Amino acid sequence: MKQYLVIGAGRFGSAVAVTLSKKGKEVMVLDKDEHVVQRLSEIVTQALQVDVSDGTALSSLELGEMDVAIIGIGNSLEASILATMQLKEMGVKTVVAKATTRSDKKILSRVGADRIVFPERDMGERVANSLVSPTIFDYIQVSPGFGIVETKVP
Repeated sequence: MKQYLVIGAGRFGSAVAVTLSKKGKEVMVLDKDEHVVQRLSEIVTQALQVDVSDGTALSSLELGEMDVAIIGIGNSLEASILATMQLKEMGVKTVVAKATTRSDKKILSRVGADRIVFPERDMGERVANSLVSPTIFDYIQVSPGFGIVETKVP
């Protein structure tokens, strides 16, 4: 079974962790907020209070066996960069990082992130697409000019 690591359990990270857990996946969550860790500890496989902005925090954990790491740190590009680099050095196969700007995306890609997501932008586009065509419930762009549509069948 694939093992998932979620670093940063704000709105985005928590949503990813809870959704993966509900789908029966093994999920480990790392966050610096004790209350968030306590709340998620009853939902995910494991939740630990860790401040990843400390450059040595991740190296003290054995994370190389994780298949996918999702970095949902929203307020510190430096912490996201450190986490991405360390996870790739540890052997994590796929690192997905949250970005807020195009320059963040460029930097995170260069330090090893395999996929960059823009949660607010992506959701905004999905909502706009559903508003333009009321029969479209959801739209996910898979590449420029191509997408998957969930629609109402007449």
